[in-house]
Amino acid sequence: MFILVNLKAYPCDPIDVATAARDVAEASGARIAVSPQAADLARVADTGVETWAQHVSPNAHGSHTGSTLAEAVADNGAAGTLINHSEKRLKLADIDGSVRAAERADLETIVCANNPAQVGAAAALSPDAVAVEPPELIGGDISVSTADPGIVEDAVAAADAVDPDVDVFCGAGVSTGDDVTAAGDLGASGVLLASGVAKADDPEAVLEDLVSGL
Repeated sequence: MFILVNLKAYPCDPIDVATAARDVAEASGARIAVSPQAADLARVADTGVETWAQHVSPNAHGSHTGSTLAEAVADNGAAGTLINHSEKRLKLADIDGSVRAAERADLETIVCANNPAQVGAAAALSPDAVAVEPPELIGGDISVSTADPGIVEDAVAAADAVDPDVDVFCGAGVSTGDDVTAAGDLGASGVLLASGVAKADDPEAVLEDLVSGL
């Protein structure tokens, strides 16, 4: 199971979370990555934790003020990037462009989707993974694997029908080791979470619980 912690724009210390994630990953052997704001990528990567961008833009070098260039993300230590998070929605053509931009920079990709139908469409773009995240559960206390296990199973089936090589992750409300275990039982190969770690008083303790069943 791959655990990706998205720090969004929360008022947490990205280095504290990154250090905790690094230490738990090293102690447990689990794969844990942290996705900070673009301005913090290099600092987070310097901790030694696997680092992911929250977004890359669907363009190359050029006159693109305000864009997040895939090559710049990679140069600052990112190993991969989220694309089309529910808080950073893109048109389908731009999702495709961002996936291609990430590939050009040798970044892994996770394309986020709201439901199994969108998961199938995203899988057709050949990212490394797709993540199903019902928007109504994001930031809540109930994980998608508990609230609606069928959506995870259907997302796995939808991706497999299009491209069996595309992994399926799930997110929204994930905060405990039981959530991670449930996601795996439903066929997901990774989870995305944010507030459960970023807002925690003790991020390391939360991360230790997350990997406890792996």
